[in-house]
Amino acid sequence: MKRFIFLLTILFATQGVITAEEVYLAPITGTIERGVAAFVTRVMTDAENNGVAAVIFEIDTPGGAIDAALTIRDAILYSDVKTIAFINPRAISAGALISLATDHIVMMEGGTIGAATAVDMQGNKASEKVISYFRNEMKATAEKTGRSSKLAEGMVDEDVDIEGLAPKGKLLTLTTNEALEQGLAEHIITETNRSEQLVSVLKHYNLENANILRQTTNWTEVVVRWLTYPAVASLLMSLGFLGLIFEIQSPGWGVGGTLGIICLGLFFGSHLLVHLADWSEILLFFFGLILVFVDLFFVAGFGVLGIPGVGLMMVSLFLSLMGRTELWTFASVTDALTPLLAAMILTTILAVVMIRMLPKSSFWERLVLTTEEKASDGYRTSPYEDFRGATGIARTDLRPGGTGEFDGRRVSVATEGSFVEKDTPITVIGIEGAYVIVRKSDEIES
Repeated sequence: MKRFIFLLTILFATQGVITAEEVYLAPITGTIERGVAAFVTRVMTDAENNGVAAVIFEIDTPGGAIDAALTIRDAILYSDVKTIAFINPRAISAGALISLATDHIVMMEGGTIGAATAVDMQGNKASEKVISYFRNEMKATAEKTGRSSKLAEGMVDEDVDIEGLAPKGKLLTLTTNEALEQGLAEHIITETNRSEQLVSVLKHYNLENANILRQTTNWTEVVVRWLTYPAVASLLMSLGFLGLIFEIQSPGWGVGGTLGIICLGLFFGSHLLVHLADWSEILLFFFGLILVFVDLFFVAGFGVLGIPGVGLMMVSLFLSLMGRTELWTFASVTDALTPLLAAMILTTILAVVMIRMLPKSSFWERLVLTTEEKASDGYRTSPYEDFRGATGIARTDLRPGGTGEFDGRRVSVATEGSFVEKDTPITVIGIEGAYVIVRKSDEIES
């Protein structure tokens, strides 16, 4: 009987573990950029695949890149997983868009949300086209999640008059209490201890018995985040082009080509992982590279295929830097062209310096053979140079290659294409490297 009760206890305990709900907790902090977008996209994909009860995003951000914010917004907005924005303590600009995309919003006491007007990289107000685009993105997001679209528009456009909160000419930013009064937030967190704060969030949505699984960026996302910084991207492009330039100038395959392929692979691979590039841009780049190689080695004169090839390579790099944004503005095009132009200038400077300075360095001498093997120093172009003009016998049929014997030495020989029978007298008429060229002796005498 005791054994039966023990087994039942184990069974119920196991059943409880199996049916326990799981909740993901993912931080969105600091500047919103492409690495954050890749992290959130992965978290939402894992949440859907693993069937978690909810994903809580702990948000504390002053904003960031619009394209990264839109990627995060889409990943959250079009997911079937319950999402909760825990604003601790602020969700400004792009952070406001991300918060509006979630199903539920809770805010820390003393928090803020809003001020979502678009600005360029210098912090200046963006063009009316960009503001209009982002305003409608905010409005559509609020409509999809059942929140006030007018409040969302007021966060972007100061021309929207929000009575009692933001008169015309002022952007809307809501405090925690104001967000609760306007129905934007659903719950205020007053606890000061972080563990108690999370418990309060879970209790409000009947998830107090759920297991919290904290999500962090993995090492690949950290590396990709670093590689997609404009300065690093420019350096990768520059080193990639330098490697290819030096590979084209030297025969065979060496260090330059390997370095170039690695750097360009890091550039395209990192942009591919954060959804800035896709395989079409990579294929476009290598198609342009093939055109350049064909023009250099198979076409007389550079330009017929080389110039279009270089153009395709530049276009592929530009599109990768532009990303997946559908909004092409002067500011966004400038932001993409800046690292590309920087890479071209850096490549030109380094190429000139290396071409002039590197051949004179001791490092270059260790990489490249610079000595000459002169005949005056005893070097020979062929080990059979002393066979020139010698007469011998064909020891095999020459078809046209075979074996000949000269003064008791057997060597491999070949005719100019004619057939020579075995035991026919032959004479050496030329030496081409390691090849001994022969002809019938009677043909020479005649």
